[in-house]
Amino acid sequence: MNIIDPISNLLGNWSAEITLGSIFLRLGLTMLFSAILGCERASKRHSAGLRTFMIVSLAASIAGMADMFLINTFGLSFAFISVAVVIASASLSNSSIVFTAKNTIKGLTTSVSLWACAILGLSTGFGFYTISIIGFLVLLCCLSIFPRIERYLKNRSNHFEIHLELDNKNSLPRFMATIRELGLRIDDIEINSAYLNSGLSVYTVALTIKSEELKKYKTHNEIIEAMKSLDYVNHIEEMR
Repeated sequence: MNIIDPISNLLGNWSAEITLGSIFLRLGLTMLFSAILGCERASKRHSAGLRTFMIVSLAASIAGMADMFLINTFGLSFAFISVAVVIASASLSNSSIVFTAKNTIKGLTTSVSLWACAILGLSTGFGFYTISIIGFLVLLCCLSIFPRIERYLKNRSNHFEIHLELDNKNSLPRFMATIRELGLRIDDIEINSAYLNSGLSVYTVALTIKSEELKKYKTHNEIIEAMKSLDYVNHIEEMR
């Protein structure tokens, strides 16, 4: 078997083949990567945490090694176990997605992270150490560093959505008139059916900042803080 992975080339032939040493190395890397990713998700109180990430990645790594053994031993040309793991992990990831009462989707990042972690497990199981390490570092950056950049860009965007709770439905025209005076355009208003019997009038409102002054000097947080001062607004927050 030709060794093309740089780390395998450095370690020697034993790391590229299915040997006792390479099995421990691959499973060890898999557990380390998935544990770090799982801790990152668990620290933010997401549904899929440490154990889920570790189990999914472990299963994927074992599937990769099993397929590698079958291909090398019996000459199979299709990694059918790995394909089944990818499909199963994608199906499992969907269970992490939750639709909240505020018409928002939660768990989407955790869902795709779980799927990506399974791919990393497969990569490690096949002995692609370099790809696995680089992929792990990039994925970790996507989860821990990039969200800060994303929040900054979203807070400076001219378009945003809010979750709005008014004391009664008769206050909606007053609210619409006020935000237009502030230099905002209403793109869409949708009543939230989850609150129909709560006694509150709850809406999802899509807004666009039209005023040049607001675009230059105000963030979404500052605009929402100004809306909170309205006496007929019970609660308001940006939907992320």
